Amino acid sequence: MTDPAAPALAGLDPAAVADFLATAAPGLGVRVPLTATLIAGGLSNLTYEIRDADDRTWILRRPPLGHVLPTAHDMRREFRVISALHGRIPVPRVYVLCEDADVIGAPFYVMEKVDGVVLRTREQGAALTPGQARSVSESLVDVLAALHGVDPAAVGLADFGRPEGYLYRQLSRWERQYAASQSREIRGLFELGDGLRAAVPVTQRSAILHGDYRLDNVMVAPGSVDVGSDEVSVAAVFDWEMSTLGDPLADLGLLLTYWEDPGHPAKGILSTGGGLTNHEGFLNSRDIVERYQAATGLIVDDLDWYVAFSHYKLAVILEGIHYRHEQGLTYGEGFEQAGAAVPSLVDNGRRYLERTR
Repeated sequence: MTDPAAPALAGLDPAAVADFLATAAPGLGVRVPLTATLIAGGLSNLTYEIRDADDRTWILRRPPLGHVLPTAHDMRREFRVISALHGRIPVPRVYVLCEDADVIGAPFYVMEKVDGVVLRTREQGAALTPGQARSVSESLVDVLAALHGVDPAAVGLADFGRPEGYLYRQLSRWERQYAASQSREIRGLFELGDGLRAAVPVTQRSAILHGDYRLDNVMVAPGSVDVGSDEVSVAAVFDWEMSTLGDPLADLGLLLTYWEDPGHPAKGILSTGGGLTNHEGFLNSRDIVERYQAATGLIVDDLDWYVAFSHYKLAVILEGIHYRHEQGLTYGEGFEQAGAAVPSLVDNGRRYLERTR
């Protein structure tokens, strides 16, 4: 494993990255030495800020260390979808993809660093004015609706996934992922998967999906929070590792799974997110659904199924993180708490599934 005395360099060799960029992206004009700092946040792919001798910065993304599940953490897909969506919805500009795992031990890509604020903690949510909280909530929903309105063929993503049978394949995929990471018995998880499969709704239309759409996977516009403006909009959407073509209500269901209505107890699905949106001004779940429905025209009668499915999906993902952590192959903060969230996700998922009946 990487020397713990140099944590910022775990999974990354700045000198090797600099050599690659000099050849593959000479237009960036990177000047050595290159330094790197791990950016806190996600519990899956690793994200670094890299800085050159002229103090210019970029962002580098690579898969997690150690045990990587089949079909997961595909840097090429993530690079491709961000490239295609640039100019259609707020995403960073991407510069170069490295598919040669010999450079740093895994594929990676480099993109621009976007100025702004990522809202991750309860304290950040509480610090927003009610007007700011409402504005960022509305922008978050509007960007999701805009994403689902992009024609995949028009941006070169017609072959980015197989939308027919998407929900059935998703259930099979997450069942396989759990089998590949299973280190303990999770009561009710298989039953939740079976119940979801028996009640799969009809997909109304296909769309480009983000796959992990939530408030702490976006950046809000620079300065708007600090200067007290009530207009707080999404400046960039990150973490596209699970993007594909499929049923857009799967994204909405996941957003609602993470969302904490104002005044309600914090869910704390991830260690840093508990209590982020349960403050005055944030839209409640009903408002989110109504705004999304008005923007997309989709019928949301089966939404409880999609929320139940999102609980199932998150339970499997966090169990995989728990598996890697138990092996000593995670790096950063929050991993030790991932496994504790799995049983409650399964229980809540089963309750949402019961509501569909």
